[in-house]
Amino acid sequence: MTNNFWGLKAGFILASGSPQRKALLEQVRLYPDKIVSPDIDESTLPNELPAQYVKRIAVLKAQAVFQENKGVCVVAADTVLAVGRRIIRKAETEEEALQHLQLLSGRKHRVITGLCVISPQGKVITRVSQSIVTMKHLSKEDIALILKSGEYKNVAGYKIEGLISAFIKRINGSYDGIVGLPVYETAQILRGVIGA
Repeated sequence: MTNNFWGLKAGFILASGSPQRKALLEQVRLYPDKIVSPDIDESTLPNELPAQYVKRIAVLKAQAVFQENKGVCVVAADTVLAVGRRIIRKAETEEEALQHLQLLSGRKHRVITGLCVISPQGKVITRVSQSIVTMKHLSKEDIALILKSGEYKNVAGYKIEGLISAFIKRINGSYDGIVGLPVYETAQILRGVIGA
């Protein structure tokens, strides 16, 4: 695939193994030349706020890939859920997913995605997308259904495009940002750094 639709002068690397991010780009006809899953330390820093965290991690991902591919545009992102200052990341076990669902049940929370694009010249451009999501009160049966689906695996909190959407009362913000990549901001930045 090429990015001739957008008239881009160069290609780009997606620094993420997320199939959701790849799909979001492809739905607007932006096709990464290569996909690389960078291996970085994603630990939080002391007193780090959720928005600071996703921005820092997105930059680290992009820089790790750019170091190995100098002169090529790199796109990276990181997404977390936040309840107040608390960061909700990928559940490693069903028990952890259960705790997350119990915490989110019946309340508003934020889904925050940090975006980083590094231009072929090495310029670092960042954005942070924040959306507010209101979840219905989840009964034991609701939680059992969600856990049975297995959709909590390998995603930050949940897959908004999956079964969980039946339990979301309201979204205020960017749906794409909740999925994992704010498409509007990504397309505009790419057009700015590698566009005709």
